[in-house]
This record gives sequence, C-alpha cells and structure tokens, in this order.
Amino acid sequence: QVQLAESGGDSVQAGGSLRLSCVGSGWTYNQYYPYFMAWFRQAPGKERESVATIRSDGRTDYADSVKGRFTISQDTRNRRLFLQMNGLNTEDTAMYYCAFWWAGTSNPTRFYGQGTQVTVSR
Repeated sequence: QVQLAESGGDSVQAGGSLRLSCVGSGWTYNQYYPYFMAWFRQAPGKERESVATIRSDGRTDYADSVKGRFTISQDTRNRRLFLQMNGLNTEDTAMYYCAFWWAGTSNPTRFYGQGTQVTVSR
C-alpha cells in the first residue's frame, strides 16, 4: 500500500519561500514501471487543483499560476518528492498534498498524503 507524508508547510509573508517535502513508501523505483508524483493544493471553499507533476523519468508539468515560481523535484531512490516555492503570494495559501499514481493505466488509483498547510500573509 502506497503511503505518503508531507512536511514543510508554514506561515510566511508574501514574497517569501518555502520548501515542501514528501516521503513515500509502498513502491520501488523501476524504469520499466513509471509513475507520477505530484503536488496538489486545496484552498478553503475551492476544489483541489494540481500544482506540479513529475514523472519518474523526470518530465515535469506545472499549473500556469505557479510557472516560474515553483519547482518540483524528486529523489526516486529514496521515494521523496519536493516542491520549492518562491515568490509566494496570498493566493498560494492552501493545504498542499503529495500524490502518487502509476503511469500507463486509464483510470489509475491516486494516493494522497494528509497534507501540509501553507499560509501566506501580506
């Protein structure tokens, strides 16, 4: 069973930076069995949205709202995921979730962690 645990959330002022981390268990990296990991976020009263995604081979994708400010990275050997967030603004305030799913399936099961809170104040 895949399990994920996020850390690194905090309260910061606008313009500041944070680095989120996620550690996972329940899988082993194998180049023949690719997977995706991602950061999602959910603000109060809003739907959960994808922030950044990385495939196990290193390909990345970002939401337009964070391009140029956020950087997703991974340590596949140790099953870790990171999100470097720079230039934070109040609209980035949300609960941030780490996610994992296997590639190559039409409707994959997506696993989420419990989340870590990011609060950005003016």
